[in-house]
Amino acid sequence: MEDRQESRGIFGEINLDRVDVTAPPPAEEPERQYYFMARDRELVRAKEAELGRSLRACVVTFGCQMNAKDSEKLLGILRAIGYEETDSEDADFVLYNTCTVRENANQRLYGRLGQTNSRKREKPQMLVALCGCMMQEAEEVEKVRKSYPFVDLVFGTHNIFKLAELLYLCLTEKCRVIDVWESTEQIVEELPAERKYPFKSGVNIMFGCNNFCSYCIVPYVRGRERSRAPEDILDEIRRLAADGVKEAMLLGQNVNSYGKNLPEPITFAELLRRVEEIDGIERIRFMASHPKDLSDELIQVMRDSKKICRHLHLPLQSGSSRILKLMNRKYDKEQYLDLAAKIQREIPDISLTTDIIVGFPGETEEDFEETMDVVRKVRYDSAFTFLYSPRTGTPAAAREDQVPPEVAKPRFDRLLREVQQIAAERCGRDLGTVQTALVEEIDSHDPSLVTGRLSNNLMVHFPGDARLIGHLVPVRLTEAHGFYYMGQPES
Repeated sequence: MEDRQESRGIFGEINLDRVDVTAPPPAEEPERQYYFMARDRELVRAKEAELGRSLRACVVTFGCQMNAKDSEKLLGILRAIGYEETDSEDADFVLYNTCTVRENANQRLYGRLGQTNSRKREKPQMLVALCGCMMQEAEEVEKVRKSYPFVDLVFGTHNIFKLAELLYLCLTEKCRVIDVWESTEQIVEELPAERKYPFKSGVNIMFGCNNFCSYCIVPYVRGRERSRAPEDILDEIRRLAADGVKEAMLLGQNVNSYGKNLPEPITFAELLRRVEEIDGIERIRFMASHPKDLSDELIQVMRDSKKICRHLHLPLQSGSSRILKLMNRKYDKEQYLDLAAKIQREIPDISLTTDIIVGFPGETEEDFEETMDVVRKVRYDSAFTFLYSPRTGTPAAAREDQVPPEVAKPRFDRLLREVQQIAAERCGRDLGTVQTALVEEIDSHDPSLVTGRLSNNLMVHFPGDARLIGHLVPVRLTEAHGFYYMGQPES
């Protein structure tokens, strides 16, 4: 194979014409995957010649922003191989990137597979693949193996980067391939990616989770925490900036834990300082942040930054110290309130958002009122509220004191009303001011408007056209509508 830098185009695009497909596959990554991309491309071209048309691929994403980032890589690999992207699941290759945070995510996937089976009966050459978190569960893989024989390829979260190699095996051996790793220390990021937006991008800074919240399956399917080397992260962001990206979203299950286990430890706050120095990057976001280890250093860096957005997602889950202990969240109500107050004191224009679970096993009316008390004191700009759903394989699911739906649902409704009322009040606080919006798209309801995202993560709709997409525009906020603004561009 050619030298790695010569084999790749600028910004990580791969020049597969420089790959020597007559040689054995390299042992090192990511060169090994470039090799299999080149081999796959030969097979795709041959199939296209046989059919007299292009081959199409559809990637369906379930779940979180990290899954969405993984799907960008999967799409990038498929585009490099020669597939055309389509949103239709009536494609030549359909790949489901699964989520398993809640049981109903699994059921949604199986429902889609039933429909896909019907399509494949009509088009036997169609390939169907499953990857992601759900495929890290042995019982789900076994179910797919036995009950869904039309699925051609199965892999998990730890070897996402091997798509090209696994697909080559499928295509050449004409066999089902199931390759799920229990764990890995390997991080392979230098692969093509098909970004949804040319002007903003997620950047993985770490993988896995060590927190083991008692309701959560993520540590079991994403593995232990692994941080990327800071220079690799910074190099990726520099390439993105050179490619026109203005906003970088740093991604991890708990970014506050970033860097602790590196050979030369570095704090997340220090990483943010270094990202801020990169020319071309004008906005920095991050997700997700655990309250247990959000440091004073991070608060200070956010306070003093000119690029870090004024938005912090700080999951509460419950306002009851007793329930928080059962959840294994490693903070109590008072510690959370002190932290939120400190953040709001140091960064007065911060937008705080959160996650809240209602009906966790053992939750009493008193526990629920503690949650309502935190909501009223913190006054979140928005909150993702969930009815507790037992997740098989977690300690919470095995508890005998499950809260019945007829008790949990009225609490959930009360919480939702409170959250929405506060959010509507909070939304109006910037009315009449001029704020900067990153324009993302033409408004879906009115083509004479564009939709932009403010630093605090709220949306604003204002007059404009497609030429504004990807630009930062000053906008006067003229109307507040609870969860979004209407505005007028300022000259």
